[in-house]
Amino acid sequence: MGRMVKELSIGTALGTTDPAHVLAHKLNRHTFWCGQSGSGKTYALGVMLEQVLLHTRLPVVILDPNSDFVRLAEVRDTAPDDVAEELRTRDIRVRRSSAADGEPLKVTFLDMGVRARAAVLQLDPVADAEDFNAVLRAESALRGGVEGSIVDWFRRQDDPAQQRIATRLENLGIADWDLWARGDDDINDLIDEKPDVVVADIGGFANSVEPKAAALAILDHLWANRASRVGRLIVIDEAHNLCPPDPVTAVEKLLAERIVQIAAEGRKYGLWLLLSTQRPSKVHPNALSQCDNLALMKMSSRQDLEELGRVFGYAPEGLLSQASSFTQGQTLFAGGFVPQAQLVQMGERLTEEGGSDVVIELR
Repeated sequence: MGRMVKELSIGTALGTTDPAHVLAHKLNRHTFWCGQSGSGKTYALGVMLEQVLLHTRLPVVILDPNSDFVRLAEVRDTAPDDVAEELRTRDIRVRRSSAADGEPLKVTFLDMGVRARAAVLQLDPVADAEDFNAVLRAESALRGGVEGSIVDWFRRQDDPAQQRIATRLENLGIADWDLWARGDDDINDLIDEKPDVVVADIGGFANSVEPKAAALAILDHLWANRASRVGRLIVIDEAHNLCPPDPVTAVEKLLAERIVQIAAEGRKYGLWLLLSTQRPSKVHPNALSQCDNLALMKMSSRQDLEELGRVFGYAPEGLLSQASSFTQGQTLFAGGFVPQAQLVQMGERLTEEGGSDVVIELR
């Protein structure tokens, strides 16, 4: 297990027993991972991430909305002994949106950028110019530390605009979000420690804005520290939820903007995206078009296949057309991370898969 491996084993060439690989050093490009529901997309992605864990020192940050990767540290009984032993040495940290399920996922409100905080507060810099400016003017005082809650601090100020911020925080219930670190560990401090994997289980918050605010805080932090040039693989599962082509709210717009910015400029700083979704048309085209690697599983929609053909010209049309007849686990790999475009039957998982389907009870 100590030997240098440039090729990550992901399964077998379709219809053969020949091993199939992706090139580890070509994960320094953005990757699009796509497949309709039931194609085995999440399972297959886990297969590759396990190989990244085994054979590279590439830190991975996973934005996980469905708790699909929260068991990545649990090795299956079927894993070979030497592989299992190696996997158990990896530093995998999971932070959960439901504190009852494990260590909680927290971020620090004041560590978010001013634009991000204003977006959470639903403040527009033009339409709500005075109140937005009140947030800007409070910056230095808040950074110096406040006694009591932020709401109470804003309420005590003589400035009516800052008092309105207190009212807004209360009316929107933002101060009560479970997301905020109140003396708890901030997930961004954990990310800075560079463990092998950080899984941010963002899907279980009570408020629908919290998962997107959590993702925004994490991605903004990575972008703000991009000059450190620490290579990272940023896995965004269900990417259509965080980077749609037509974001609506202020938080959604900032989040999509940040993902598009990382897609456009992040490569030179070592920030490499892996966007996983069911449909390419549901992801912002400016993020999609920056992906140089493609993993495509079963896709029945002719419209989606045609769009993939337009965006990913390096994927042979003859292989793309077969995606509609793929069975579970069959995948087309194309782009820089494979020596040549190929059809693959994905291998077996070494670790446990998270998430679960809703069971139909029998009478």
